[in-house]
Amino acid sequence: MAATVNMSRVLTRAIFRHTLLRKPASAGWAYRNHRSLCATVKTAAESSHRENQVPEDPREKQALDNGVDEKVAECTEAEKQLMEQIASLSKENESLIEKVADYQDKYQRTLADRENLRNRLEKQIVEAKQFGIQGFCKDLLEVTDVFHKAIESVPAEKINKENSDFKNLYDGLVMTENQLLTVFRRHGLMQITPQIGDKFDPSVQEAMFELSLPDKEPGTVAHIIRSGWSLHSRCIRSAQVGVVQE
Repeated sequence: MAATVNMSRVLTRAIFRHTLLRKPASAGWAYRNHRSLCATVKTAAESSHRENQVPEDPREKQALDNGVDEKVAECTEAEKQLMEQIASLSKENESLIEKVADYQDKYQRTLADRENLRNRLEKQIVEAKQFGIQGFCKDLLEVTDVFHKAIESVPAEKINKENSDFKNLYDGLVMTENQLLTVFRRHGLMQITPQIGDKFDPSVQEAMFELSLPDKEPGTVAHIIRSGWSLHSRCIRSAQVGVVQE
């Protein structure tokens, strides 16, 4: 089939050269030069036949086979190199995918750490605003204790007597204590006042001593020594109480 195609191509080229590329001198040019045309066609056919003819000499066959083997070897080597490049690129792609996943994980962790740090700083700022006066409040609580002891030390019968100066002094102490407690509440400072019979709470109460009272429930408050205080729900001074012995 290939020989037939080649023969057709040779004949076509030969006729093209004799008919189109040469300018005819007269109308009978084709008849006068038919011998030359036939010779050209014959020469082209013989050349094509020689090209397509399989060599009978074993050495020529071996040379032809060697050429084919070399081309096959070259293709095989090229395929091998291509496969090696594909394998190398696949490994590189897997490595890049792992690096991207690692970087993405580190990025997510960094964002989470940054968010936690921001929340922690905001909490510390709020606590600094709320509890920045904690030391000052503790010092003022000592003043409150003095006012409370001064008021409690006045007997009720002396207040009811007609001594206006003493009564005015007493009323002034009570008003000063109330005003001080109002300022404390305005700034989040609240008094912790346990009641007799309440269950002892170690988070806001401090047991100073124990009492043996058979008629009282063990582990309850039996006596109050001093009230406690909390600043924005944080206990800054525990209430001192006496507890029923278990």
